[in-house]
Amino acid sequence: MANEGSDIDEVNYALDGVGEEEEDENAAQEEDDNDMEEDEEEYTFRFKTGMNPLDFVDDNDDSGIQPYQRFVRLEREALADKKRKAPEQCHSEEPPSKMAREGDISGAKIAEIMEAMDYYGMRKRSRKAKAVLCEVIRLAPNLHESYHTLGLVYTSLQDYKRAMALYLIAAHLDPKESPLWKTIFTWSIEQGYVDQAGYCLLKAIKADPKDVTLRFHLARLYAELGHYQKAAVTYEQVHKLCCENIDALKAAAKFYKKCGQVEYSIQILEDYIKSQPDGANVSVVDLLGTVLMETKAHDRALQHIEHAQTVNARKELPLNLKIKAGICHAHLGNMERAQALFNDLKPENASKHIDLVTKVADSLMGLEHYNPALNYYLMLEGNIEKENGLLYLKIARCYMSLKERSQAILFYSKALETLQDDVDARITLASLLLEEAKEDEAISLLSPPKDSDFGEAPSEKSNRWWADIRIKLKLCNIYWNRGTLDDFVDTIFPLVRESLYVATLRQKGKSKKRLSKRDLVERVRVLDGPEKDNVFRGFRPVAAPSDLLKASRAKKLLQKKAMEKEKRKAEALASGIDWLSDDSDDEPQKENREPPLCNLLKDEEHHQLIIDLCKALASLQRYWEALEIINLSLRLAHTSLSTEKKEELRSLGAQMAYNTTDPKHGFDCVKYIVQQHPHGVAAWNCYYKVISRLENRDTRHYKFVRGMQGKFVDCVPPILISGHQFTICSHHQDAARKYLEAYKLLPENPLVNLCVGTALINLALGFRLQNKHQCVVQGLAFLYNNMRICENSQESLYNIARAFHHVGLVTLAAFYYEKVIAICEKDYPIPKLPNENPDSIETHKPGYCDLRREAAYNLHLIYKKSGALDLARQVLKDHCTL
Repeated sequence: MANEGSDIDEVNYALDGVGEEEEDENAAQEEDDNDMEEDEEEYTFRFKTGMNPLDFVDDNDDSGIQPYQRFVRLEREALADKKRKAPEQCHSEEPPSKMAREGDISGAKIAEIMEAMDYYGMRKRSRKAKAVLCEVIRLAPNLHESYHTLGLVYTSLQDYKRAMALYLIAAHLDPKESPLWKTIFTWSIEQGYVDQAGYCLLKAIKADPKDVTLRFHLARLYAELGHYQKAAVTYEQVHKLCCENIDALKAAAKFYKKCGQVEYSIQILEDYIKSQPDGANVSVVDLLGTVLMETKAHDRALQHIEHAQTVNARKELPLNLKIKAGICHAHLGNMERAQALFNDLKPENASKHIDLVTKVADSLMGLEHYNPALNYYLMLEGNIEKENGLLYLKIARCYMSLKERSQAILFYSKALETLQDDVDARITLASLLLEEAKEDEAISLLSPPKDSDFGEAPSEKSNRWWADIRIKLKLCNIYWNRGTLDDFVDTIFPLVRESLYVATLRQKGKSKKRLSKRDLVERVRVLDGPEKDNVFRGFRPVAAPSDLLKASRAKKLLQKKAMEKEKRKAEALASGIDWLSDDSDDEPQKENREPPLCNLLKDEEHHQLIIDLCKALASLQRYWEALEIINLSLRLAHTSLSTEKKEELRSLGAQMAYNTTDPKHGFDCVKYIVQQHPHGVAAWNCYYKVISRLENRDTRHYKFVRGMQGKFVDCVPPILISGHQFTICSHHQDAARKYLEAYKLLPENPLVNLCVGTALINLALGFRLQNKHQCVVQGLAFLYNNMRICENSQESLYNIARAFHHVGLVTLAAFYYEKVIAICEKDYPIPKLPNENPDSIETHKPGYCDLRREAAYNLHLIYKKSGALDLARQVLKDHCTL
């Protein structure tokens, strides 16, 4: 209600100081009300000279305020003016108000006017009555009878708005007329003017302080408006004025409890019981017991119940109090006394005391006495006409606590027939089904109905049980444990991606807010030069350089917006659509979206869910989506993710990188792995596998490798990788230089000797090298060194044969090819890169490590070129035929 503070002051004054004063909303208004407390009692509304009373009747809806608010404003102005002029009034000789009231009439007598009003009002001659009464009001604007009579005329014409306005004027001119305030209150309630109804009630109470009904209406109105504190105070005041009114006392206690003032609620109830030595009302004892039991004060509640039984020893204690006493005994550990009091509840009368049986069962279940609680719940099962899902739910919880899973499943299923949207019950039932190895039934229980996509709006779907995030997480857990990765990904992937997307939007939303059109125009004003008749016209505006820069940018932005607006207008007119200009200055509000998984980036359990999702996506070869989740998670949750989780995500990202067609998105992951393990061969193998599949030259790779070489001078892998990159680009001289650097660090490494030898052989075949033969010999020396280290392995012999073949020494090449063919090499497992599954089954055909077929094919080419076709054909037939 409007003006709550002043209203409370008025009701406190009307109740002759009974109760406590409420806190005012406005501190300044409270101070003014306290200062004018003495003057308010003497104030009576009067029309001043120049005011037309009928304006209050005809224009009561022009400003959208309720009719009573005008009088409130005029009253405050008058009181403030009276306070301001108080010193002057002490010396003035103004006539009393009663003399002024009689002096308002010019040339007419009050008796004649009243006779005319009675005549026309009684005969219901509306037109003449209105004319006469309006003239009376003009001559005597402060006579309340004329407004009341005119209001009766408008009431007979069913013009209730004007009638109400006239009644309000009459009531303010004679504020002690309580029936008139009651009439306006009734009309205000009927027309929906709730604030005005409260205002009229306060005035009526001030006019008739002994009318308890008015106070009841006021308390009920406060309760309907949600002003529970005011309702409690008013009900308490009613009870103090009428001690026999027990309903007011109970209502006050309930509303105090609702406001959080539980102790005070208990106090007023206990004070009443103490004031009744011959026995208090049983309903008050019952309410006090309820409040004390809710605050866990069972001993105090039991004392009051036993005291009530002692006072009324001849009468049997009501059943509800006996049950409350039994519940108190149960909470205090006296189960035998409690059971004795509960014996009055039997299956044959359970239908008559459903609430009491439910309270007993709920209390016993809360105390973990599941067997007796179950017995009382089962009493109600056959005594309730309609199926009660909540009852079945409680029975199911008792059975589950008693480890009787089959019965718990049965009653949870019954409960969900009526409580379909109970997510907790559905998840609990699914867990029980999983314990019984009924995975299909659990999945069916948590899956959306088949017709869930039809006949419902999106807003309604979001409130259904299958849209609850807990249901989806439980379903994902089942799919993951079951190994059905497709269903797992289809369920959880949209939630994770949406949550990460919303987090990304929120991170972007922290940027600077865009300026409105009004702000831009204000900045451009700096560039506006002086007026034409000003002597400084034509000079540069006087402003700070930063302000001039901002103004210039704002001007360009306004021009851009104007051009876009004209373009949209032209397109709309060209397509035949009516152009509607949108000149609003407000920026469009961005949708405040909530992520499905609120704690995705903070909760440790959700971090594991992200890792499981990435593993599932990798297993399904959905590498792009997995890399998207990994990159977003690492960027958004870099502070909340543990070190182990970061390592695992980056390792997964590296694995995705060398499995995708474009591995550049996983470059950061493999780079991080190498940085953590700079001397690890497996890490560099992983890195090189990703880099070797890049189609275009990536500058990030060259910068990173160069940096690693400078940081770790004794690290061979980055040197070899640089040499490999030069070899790919046919820069064999640079490649040989890098390989020789590696040779200095690892002279006995077979791979280093092989790389140096091949680089020198390739360099010898160039056109600009003068000492080609020396270079060939050096290259062959490194290849022979490789053969020595590898102990004449098939691969080393094949490399020498291939080198001789490459430089044209076919006789020596044929000799070494024949040595290769004579050796049978067994297959070796291919080394696994980090995070590759070591148990994965290899799909290679047998003999993938044997080079005899390649050597035989190259040997047949030599024979064929030399003209020995039969010998070439025989080699192919012996070694290259399937």
